[in-house]
Amino acid sequence: MHLKPSIPFQNPAVEDVFDSYPLNIREKLLFLRSLIFECAKETQGVGELEEGLRWGEPSYITSQSKSGSIIRIHHYASKPFDFAMYFHCGTNLVARFQEKYPTKFTFGGNRSIEFMLTDSIPVKALKDCITMALTYYIK
Repeated sequence: MHLKPSIPFQNPAVEDVFDSYPLNIREKLLFLRSLIFECAKETQGVGELEEGLRWGEPSYITSQSKSGSIIRIHHYASKPFDFAMYFHCGTNLVARFQEKYPTKFTFGGNRSIEFMLTDSIPVKALKDCITMALTYYIK
């Protein structure tokens, strides 16, 4: 079954990766993808996002404005009920998320916010984290 994304894919290779995910995970990752695009649209100075693959994972970068740090989303087959949103480990983003939202998320070291398939995603807090990443380089 093919789920239609709320925003058309910019890159057929990204669409292929989404199509490779199990249906229940694909639905969750499409939701995260829509939040990333929504935050970019709502946040002044971010501009258009470039959707591509980094390390074989869907990635989102502010290539025109250069306002933010890369965001990736992915699911590893070795963890069938998990998926995550990844941030550049050379930034302090995840540390900032942990400080601001110590009990809202499960963190994977200094590089990710991790979710279980059964988790309820705290949308408002996650959108705040996404916006912090998309505006990381705005002074």
